[in-house]
Amino acid sequence: MSASPVIALRKAIRAYLFADSGFAAALGQKLYDEAPRGAEPPYALFGEAQLRDWSADLSPGAEQLFTISVTSTMRGLSEALELAQRIADLLDEAALNLQDHRLVDLRFLSMETRREQNGRFGRVNLRFRATTEYL
Repeated sequence: MSASPVIALRKAIRAYLFADSGFAAALGQKLYDEAPRGAEPPYALFGEAQLRDWSADLSPGAEQLFTISVTSTMRGLSEALELAQRIADLLDEAALNLQDHRLVDLRFLSMETRREQNGRFGRVNLRFRATTEYL
């Protein structure tokens, strides 16, 4: 049985972003599935993921709609927006290598800003769409 396409994509995204010197300088290794207790912003989180069948006649595949969120405590949203834009630029149409899957397409779809905890945190949610085929 092959690995989950969601897990395979997250591993590939993590490796790809950590290899970028600009991302590493801004966030280090702070791309989480869930922020550890006491984690200091800025950091990025994998958010919601929706997986759908995207199979063709002869090749099984999957479509994923997923979110990556950037959280910051800086006044305003400029820090979170800059980090989110870097992630969007890096991942849009990136050629990632996935375990047990082939990435067909990865696209940035949208960006949404939010304030949380009475404005203490700024959050930017990035939405992406990926299509993969099972190997």
